Amino acid sequence: MIYGIGTDICDIRRIRASLERHGERFAEKVLSEGELAVWRARSQRWPERGIRYLATRFSAKEAFSKAIGLGMRMPMTWRHCEIANLRSGKPEIRLHGELKEWFEARGLQAHITVTDESEYAASFCVVEKCSP
Repeated sequence: MIYGIGTDICDIRRIRASLERHGERFAEKVLSEGELAVWRARSQRWPERGIRYLATRFSAKEAFSKAIGLGMRMPMTWRHCEIANLRSGKPEIRLHGELKEWFEARGLQAHITVTDESEYAASFCVVEKCSP
């Protein structure tokens, strides 16, 4: 059964401006430890790729927060929600801390997709309640 859906579109130029204004502090606020390592590696090799990575993660977390109906209120936090990729490249949501406990207590499962184009990153999330 569908618990919630969420979608988000993010202007990559806005993410670029936030990085220019706040530096790495912005990425540290939005990304989990694992995501930060990927972001730093991508940014070092190709800065534009790092910006796009950050934008897709920002967008995916916004979409997820809408799908679970919390927005950015506890236990939903930027860093407790991680968007990782399977070996196939498929994105998946990994939760941590209180958010993971909250999510599992409700018997939920999430599905996420992300994409980016020249100026925008977009995400769509479906959260379902698993049958007991």
